[in-house]
Amino acid sequence: MKNRILIILLCGAVMAVSCKKAGNYKALNASSSDSALVAADSVSPQQAKLVKTADMHFKVKNVEQTSENITGLTTKYNGMVMHHDMTASDEQTSDTRLNNDSVMRVSRFNTNATMTVKIPSEKIEEFLDVVSHMSIYVNVRRMDIEDKSLDYLSSQMKLNSRKELVSQQKAGRVVFKNPDAVLDLKDGLVDEQINNRKIDDAVKYSVINLDFYQSNTISKEIIVNDDPDTYKLPFGNTLLIAFGDGWSLFKELVILLANIWVLIIAAIGVWVAVRWYKQKNTKLHLPL
Repeated sequence: MKNRILIILLCGAVMAVSCKKAGNYKALNASSSDSALVAADSVSPQQAKLVKTADMHFKVKNVEQTSENITGLTTKYNGMVMHHDMTASDEQTSDTRLNNDSVMRVSRFNTNATMTVKIPSEKIEEFLDVVSHMSIYVNVRRMDIEDKSLDYLSSQMKLNSRKELVSQQKAGRVVFKNPDAVLDLKDGLVDEQINNRKIDDAVKYSVINLDFYQSNTISKEIIVNDDPDTYKLPFGNTLLIAFGDGWSLFKELVILLANIWVLIIAAIGVWVAVRWYKQKNTKLHLPL
């Protein structure tokens, strides 16, 4: 009987310990779940992560002046010009000769510009309205809103989970056998923080892409005639110069002949000797 009572008491103690451990396990899981869900309360409906972007394509009277006005307007709204590119393309050019030295060049240009600006999100529609008033007419005006709340919440929850794991690792409750795992965990912390900062920046400042152009313009300018053929002398002057060059060449030839008179005499002598020799041979072979 005593043995039975002892066995019953032992079984009861084991069950009590098991229940206590199970309760602790549930408490640990509940604690981990609560810490992982802390980020869920950090994004309230009033803190929705709405990212606004806009595009506008329009025609203006003067591209250069409009670019300066948009830059000033961006500064006024505490924004920033992220990109600015202005291009003037020469579509057609014609030259009209005015005289031997000058040419009037008439060119047709097509001028356009692109700008990317960042504006505080609460001012985006007001900014677009002001820019619209700078245009002759607007070809395209578009604004998009993307809700990044869930992406932000996902990154925040991952960030909290990693922070908790790092805290446990520092406290010695979690041991990583591979040092690279610790580096990967810390790199993940950095990536999630940077990702959320990018979302916060995109929510605070909206990106607007502007593309504008003007009517073709005509440019007239007097330039130097760069065609060498137009600078040739008239025929009469060229003929006189040719006569002078011919007389110079003749004098040089006479001087050359005077320098080689010995060679000339020697050549004449050789020629006479050859002719005499040929004539002599011809007489010897004549039939009797």
